[in-house]
Amino acid sequence: MEQLQAQHLRMLSRLDMPNQRSLMSKINWESRLIAIRGARGVGKTTLLLQHIKSEYGIAPEACLYASLDHIYFARHTLLDLADEFYKRGGKCLCLDEVHKYDGWSREIKNIYDGFPDLKVVFTGSSLLNILNAEADLSRRCVSYDMQGLSFREYLLFKEGISLPVIPLEDILQNPLDASTAVVSACKPLKYFKPYLKEGYYPFFLEKNIDYLTQVQKVVNLILEIELPQLSGVDIANVRKLRSLLAVLSSGAPFVVDISKMAQTAELNRNTIVNYLSHLGRAKLINLLYSDTQNIKRMQKPDKIYMENCNLLHALSLMQVEVGTERETFFANQLSYQHTLEYAKRGDFCIDRKWTIEVGGQSKDGKQIAGVTNAFIASDDIEYALGNKIPLWLFGFLY
Repeated sequence: MEQLQAQHLRMLSRLDMPNQRSLMSKINWESRLIAIRGARGVGKTTLLLQHIKSEYGIAPEACLYASLDHIYFARHTLLDLADEFYKRGGKCLCLDEVHKYDGWSREIKNIYDGFPDLKVVFTGSSLLNILNAEADLSRRCVSYDMQGLSFREYLLFKEGISLPVIPLEDILQNPLDASTAVVSACKPLKYFKPYLKEGYYPFFLEKNIDYLTQVQKVVNLILEIELPQLSGVDIANVRKLRSLLAVLSSGAPFVVDISKMAQTAELNRNTIVNYLSHLGRAKLINLLYSDTQNIKRMQKPDKIYMENCNLLHALSLMQVEVGTERETFFANQLSYQHTLEYAKRGDFCIDRKWTIEVGGQSKDGKQIAGVTNAFIASDDIEYALGNKIPLWLFGFLY
């Protein structure tokens, strides 16, 4: 265990990030078993280390951080670690990247049942299915999903501009007050375009890094390692999936033609539908349906976006269209905490209640004329006017 303690000390001593993600305050850290899931690169490890340092300090006695790809686990099990740690007086075991450890769910269940005084916090890929894992942890585990940085968080991490979260109801009901409060503190349009290109993944804070190349590396690791290991994707089809992502990122928001897509990717129809689902769970694409409550319709999405705008810029084979970028941003920010559906009039339906048309400054709203609870999310404006709300303001939801 001394090797893991040394790793713990190295990781905590290097941690130098005073700002925290909004998710930090939403997690019930008193729970005995906590799961934090998210796509590679969104900052799960940093969040975990920040919690350890603020709650337990740097010393590894009461709380121990362990990455499950450590060489220690070549000869020891998770149960071995929990047993020794508990006997030494340990209170909280923080396990990073559990998806890299075979049989993780069964052993975590055994730890939960066998050590009632020991808290366990674990992180893993967005592909982790806690309910259908080898051992069903759903009744024991409190699970949280972690998204990349919102525009609000980007302003905090990149520029040191601290502003509060603005709930969706406030944005829609009091958009002028909400936009005025932000504009009085900064010039949001100055930072919005840089965020859309290089602001979603917190590794932009690292020095001397080619950001978009790093995003491409993240995508390759998901395609080549996580999807085959966690979703059973045939490794021989990884090249086809990479080509499919390039196609999806290089056009307008993709209206789905499964047969044409299958032909392009040289895969059969059922495989394409399954792979789209896997890519969605891996947080590489965002699948939009016209009715999320109808299972039959959910077999084929109505529209496909890249999961975030940084992926769009990193993978597109041509210059990113501004309309695609706008809709991709909106879909990304709203789908995190709200139900987002494809609208027959307008672009999006939120929580089966509000209709949103996304566009530029000159968007006139003809598409949503006569629709109740309808708004325009407009790019390139600072202040809300009537039912026209600044697009960037939807980046303050978390």
